Parts: sequence; structure tokens; C-alpha cells
Amino acid sequence: MTAVNDQLVAPANIVPIPGKIPTWQQGYALRLVAIDVIGVVLAVGLAQWLRFGGLTESMASYRYIDYTVVSVGIAVLWMLALSINRSRSPRVIGSGAEEYRRVWLATLSVFGGVAIVSMLFKLEIARGYLVIALPAGLLFLALGRWAARRAVIRARLKSGSCITRVLVVGSPSAVRDLTKSLAREPGSEYQVVGACIPGPMHRSKVEIPGVGAVPTYGDESDVVDAVRITGSHAVAVTATERLDGRGIRDLSWELEKLDIDLLVSPGVVDVAGPRLQMRPVAGLPLIHVEKPQYNGAKRFQKRFFDIVFSGTVLLLGLPILLAVALAVKLTSRGPVFYRQERIGLDGKPFEMIKFRTMVHGADKMVDKLAALNESEGGVLFKIRQDPRVTPVGRILRKYSIDELPQFINVLKRDMSVVGPRPPLAREVQSYDEHAMKRLLVRPGITGLWQVSGRSDLSWEDSVRLDLFYVENWSMISDLLIAIKTVKAMLSSSGAY
Repeated sequence: MTAVNDQLVAPANIVPIPGKIPTWQQGYALRLVAIDVIGVVLAVGLAQWLRFGGLTESMASYRYIDYTVVSVGIAVLWMLALSINRSRSPRVIGSGAEEYRRVWLATLSVFGGVAIVSMLFKLEIARGYLVIALPAGLLFLALGRWAARRAVIRARLKSGSCITRVLVVGSPSAVRDLTKSLAREPGSEYQVVGACIPGPMHRSKVEIPGVGAVPTYGDESDVVDAVRITGSHAVAVTATERLDGRGIRDLSWELEKLDIDLLVSPGVVDVAGPRLQMRPVAGLPLIHVEKPQYNGAKRFQKRFFDIVFSGTVLLLGLPILLAVALAVKLTSRGPVFYRQERIGLDGKPFEMIKFRTMVHGADKMVDKLAALNESEGGVLFKIRQDPRVTPVGRILRKYSIDELPQFINVLKRDMSVVGPRPPLAREVQSYDEHAMKRLLVRPGITGLWQVSGRSDLSWEDSVRLDLFYVENWSMISDLLIAIKTVKAMLSSSGAY
């Protein structure tokens, strides 16, 4: 061992604990079993009650099928499918879209199988029953797992429980990057409790701006001792030249004896899990990065979702739209709608529609208010207490009601429900090569930027989130963002 080992002592704020699988994960997985059972039983029970409950005439043509048996059978198959698809695996539960994707696949496999069996054996299972059970089950399962996630996140933020303690192995810069990435997300599962820095003598801690200091416990040869001292549940190996493939293999064997997870960062930044596929080539585990999908079936699915969602919102929200239009017209001089040129798909300009929230002629006042701009770098123009905003406009902005007319833009194919923030022409002029990728998809009414801080985000964070979305978007992520947007609107955080 190196001379640094003389300093291998646990800091006062770290209590060494056994480094096995976190007990919170085991408890969480068991709670998900109960949640899934409740959701599945409610779904099949609701379907049976709505389709046949108390309606003897509806049962007449299906009297040879006992739907209680059908419901029990589907419920059992559903639970088995959720287990076979590993929807409660510690690797996916609690964060990201992969958990919901596995629930979706398990559900489709069950109902697809039921449809095939009923067709082959001519069982003639009532379509109305299946039409109710399928969406109801997806809804109950998704809501149950979302509620479980929220409970875990609240526990992390309130008491620091339900976390996975991580020891990072890598260069100081790699440790900083990984720690900052994990700290960027409130309620993150992983907490960096220490680091091992391969190489010669180094400092006793790694300073990370905005986060704090991460204590170091020697180099790559001290990992096992550091795991015992810090009580880590996992070891994350990131960019380092001192630890080659054989070294990582030997480390995995050592950690296996302690029942410690080994995480290896491939060094691929902002690429989501579904795009990463492990491929064995000549005995080597190579990571294949799938190309981002901008066209084809996925874009058709997105467009279908945009039309259905926007049409529904405009139809159901018509009374609100009329009331807001009347309030804007009666309380300030000027038109009801504010139209502004934005840049859309492939750099093509379009006219974005919003309810007017500022005094008439507000655009002409920008130069006079330039000194009050709170945006970092000056690319965006943001003022927390903008004097141009009307009293009614302030309320509309607080809850993002002013953006409802943008659903018209969605129907016109100018925008999408979910996507990058629609930029101004002057903003696009300042884009570098990477930021220009934001224009590869249609801009959205909401997006990762909307649910991650809105106007409170810096320019760099806004670009980073938009680029991540462009590279990794999926229908599951769009649905999750749409759901999170409702919460962001109600909280009004970052809206001004």
C-alpha cells in the first residue's frame, strides 16, 4: 500500500456500516410487490364491475365464461410478467424511465397473449372488459410506482435515508464531474462518500465547487479498505489510466466477496441507458451506442400523441381559454394574443402564440431594461420582477396559463407537446455547433428545462438538458415529462 494508507480513517460525518445491498432497496422492492398487486386487482376488478356488474343482460352472451376466473388468471399472469420483465430490479427502480418501460412491456405481453389465446381457442372474451382493464392497469401501476418514488425522495431529502453510498475511483477531475452530476438531481439515490485517486501522493480530499469536499482514501490498491471504512454499497470506477481491464476484473472479484456492486462509467456523457447496448466482440465487452432516433416510427408516435393531447387540452380547456382572453382584454390595452417569431425544426422560423402577459409594446423596451437582465452570459433575457408584466399576466405566468395557446402551434406542426425550449432568432445566432442540435426536433411547450427549474436554470444547464432530450427522447420520457409539468405548474417554481 502507498503512504496514503496511514490516513485511512473514517471522517467524523461517516458512520461505517456493512457494505451489503442497501436494506432500503429490499424494502422498496417488497412495497412495489404490494403496490403492483393492488393496482392489478383494482384494474381487473374495475373492468369486471364496469362491464358486467349488475347487468344480467350483458352477461347473457358471455355466460359460459366465468369472468371472476378470467380476472384472477389475468392478475396472476400480470404479476408474473412484471417479475419476468424484472420491473422491480434494484437496477431500475426509483429513477429514470426504464422502470416504467418494463411495466409497459409486461402489460402489453399479458394482454397480447390473452388476445392470441382467445382468438386461437375462440373464447370470445369481451373486448370491453380488456379495453377497460389495460389502460386502468397501466394507470394504477404507474401512479403506485410514482407515489413510491415520491416517498423515497422525500425520505432522502428529509432524513438522508434510502441512499446508496458510493466510493468513486478515478482522477480528481472525474470524481468532481461524477459527484456534481449526482448532486445536480435533488433526491438522488447515490451519495458519494469517498474517493480513491489512482496515482502518486495526492490531497486528503477533493474540493468540489457548490457541493463540498469528498475525502480520499488512497489509490486503486486501497479500494477494499476504503469500502469497509466508508460503509459503501457500491464502487464507481470512472476515467482513470491506472486501472485497466484486468485491474477492474480483479477489483470485481474482491468486491464480490463483500457483496458490493461495481459500477463502471463508460465515459459516454449524456447518453441514456436505452441507447447503450453491451456487445461481446472477440471476447471483449464493447458498448454499442445506438444512433439517436429523429425519424421513422418514433416520430409518427410522437406526432400522434401531439395531436391527441393538444386536441383534448384545447377542447376541455375552452372555457378557461375564453375566460383568460376576456381577462386580458379587459385589464390592459392591446391584443389578447402575443405573437413572436421563434426558431423551430431545422432552423425554420414560425410564429408562436401566447396570451399577452406584458404591456403593449413591451418588445421595444428591451434595450432600456438590458441592465436588469439576470441571465448568465446575457444570451437569454430574464428579469424576475419585470416591470412590463401586467397584474393579470403575472398570474398567468405563475401557473404557465399564458402558454395554453401554444397547443394551436402543436396542431399546426410548428411545435410539439414535449421538446427543447423554442429559441429566439438572436439566441440561435449565438449557438455553437453542439447547441445547434436543439433544432433537430420540434421545440416543445414543455420539456426537461420546464420540469427542472424553468427560468431559474442557467444558460448552460438549459442547453445541457435540451441536448440530452434531443439525443435520448422516447414516448415514455415524454409522458413522464408531461406528468411532471403539471406539478411544476402548480408549484409555480421558477416561473417569472
